Amino acid sequence: MQKITILIHCEDQKAIIASVTNYISSIDGNIIYLDQHVDADENVFFMRLECEFSAKNWNIEAIKIDFQAKLASPFKMSWEMYTQDEKPKMALFVSKYDHCLYDILGRYSAGELPLEIPLIISNHEDLKCVAERFSIPFHYVPFTKDIKAEGEQKLLDLLKQYNIDFIVLARYMQIITPNLIAQYKNQIINIHHSFLPAFPGAKPYHSAFKRGVKIIGATSHYVTEGLDEGPIIEQDIARVSHSHSIEDFIMKGRDLERMVLARAIKLHAERKTMVYDNKTVVFL
Repeated sequence: MQKITILIHCEDQKAIIASVTNYISSIDGNIIYLDQHVDADENVFFMRLECEFSAKNWNIEAIKIDFQAKLASPFKMSWEMYTQDEKPKMALFVSKYDHCLYDILGRYSAGELPLEIPLIISNHEDLKCVAERFSIPFHYVPFTKDIKAEGEQKLLDLLKQYNIDFIVLARYMQIITPNLIAQYKNQIINIHHSFLPAFPGAKPYHSAFKRGVKIIGATSHYVTEGLDEGPIIEQDIARVSHSHSIEDFIMKGRDLERMVLARAIKLHAERKTMVYDNKTVVFL
């Protein structure tokens, strides 16, 4: 049994769902999942569907050409189509913090993430031993003001060499360059605490503790040139009180970062996110 996933967005109009489902039926496909959303303010239609084919001689490239001619062109659709065998290749960017890295690699080793991790890139050498423990190639790429252009080119060369589809910043403490963002638009995922913009700086948990905050959180989003302002994929919170110490705040925050980033990665890898006008449609 062969399975494909189709993502569609276009101007909202009559008969889109009927036309797509009838088309899948006409090529002997069986729809096993379908969800759709209409942004009424923008008049934009979004749909995600999964379908199975039992025929042994099916041809995904032929289906794509046919889909474009019979559906995409008439409805002026933007669309993507993937087979279940197409696992995206993810590059991990890290610095010195290891909590997100260990969590991702643990889930990956357990088969929880439908993707491949061909390499880990870092602007420090501290976590090389972690990469070696999981038998994943580690590349140290220094990235300072004096060698920013060289560092950027080295990153781009590595991403091309390993045919990377998307990037995850697992607490990578370095601002991503506009050129890299442009080449991987809506394909770079970041994680950070949710104290911004109230508590910026190097010690946000300390600042939040002093103010007596009652909720801490984490946000995972796609990276844009607007720092920490990209389309949000996943968020979560935890309650805290006066009885918690700064260390409790940091521990709870790191737990949230691990969980939220892992969910965001899984959603992206399973082709369940669509980006439009700096916000996401997430199919659960």
